[in-house]
Amino acid sequence: MIEKFEEFQKLSKDNAELAAKSFASFQKNAQAIAVEFADYSKKSFEEGSAAFEKLLGAKSLDKAIEVQTSYFKNSYEAFVAQATKLGELYGDLAKAAYKPLENTFTKVATSK
Repeated sequence: MIEKFEEFQKLSKDNAELAAKSFASFQKNAQAIAVEFADYSKKSFEEGSAAFEKLLGAKSLDKAIEVQTSYFKNSYEAFVAQATKLGELYGDLAKAAYKPLENTFTKVATSK
């Protein structure tokens, strides 16, 4: 009976350590994602403000259309690049959160 209790106690300790490692990985990667969102938002706002100023300073309709087209093109390209980068970060987040638990899952799968 004491052996089972000690075994259960060790298993509980191991699981708590794994959960802590997993949470630490998750927290680190979630912070990186939040920083990316903040940087992108700031950059996007600054570029939008600059484009608006150029639009106000346009002397002709052709120049205004050129400024607007350039802004939309650059904004779209920046959005696609940011979406790709965030997709990679979310993938890294999932891998990092799963990594500490990987051995446990393999042990459970092979024991059945």
